[in-house]
Amino acid sequence: MQSEPLQLPERQPTLRVVPMPADLNQNGDVFGGWVMAQVDVAGAIPAMRRARGRVATVSVNSFQFRQAISVGDIVSLYSEIVRVGRTSITVRVEVFAERHHDRPIVVRVTQAELTYVAIDESGAKRELSAE
Repeated sequence: MQSEPLQLPERQPTLRVVPMPADLNQNGDVFGGWVMAQVDVAGAIPAMRRARGRVATVSVNSFQFRQAISVGDIVSLYSEIVRVGRTSITVRVEVFAERHHDRPIVVRVTQAELTYVAIDESGAKRELSAE
């Protein structure tokens, strides 16, 4: 039995980027650190919106690389808040790559969960307002 081809989620991506040759490691794949940086940015966006202000990354709870990303892939990052605490916001980020533009395919390349803490202008932790 064949599985259905993977599709991008119906909702808008939080972030969409295309890696460039400068983002490659010695094997010709995109550096894992580049992917981690993009995931951190994509996770911070809904966290900042929920916090109504500044946030800082306090932990990477999980990070799973499933497939490599290559130059020319269109990388789409989708974020959703999964937990809100007194001062913290946990966000799940899923990363998909659209590749082979002559015969397009979508693959899930990374998934992660990060926790951010709301901070004030001096960088001190602050409580979140009620939603």
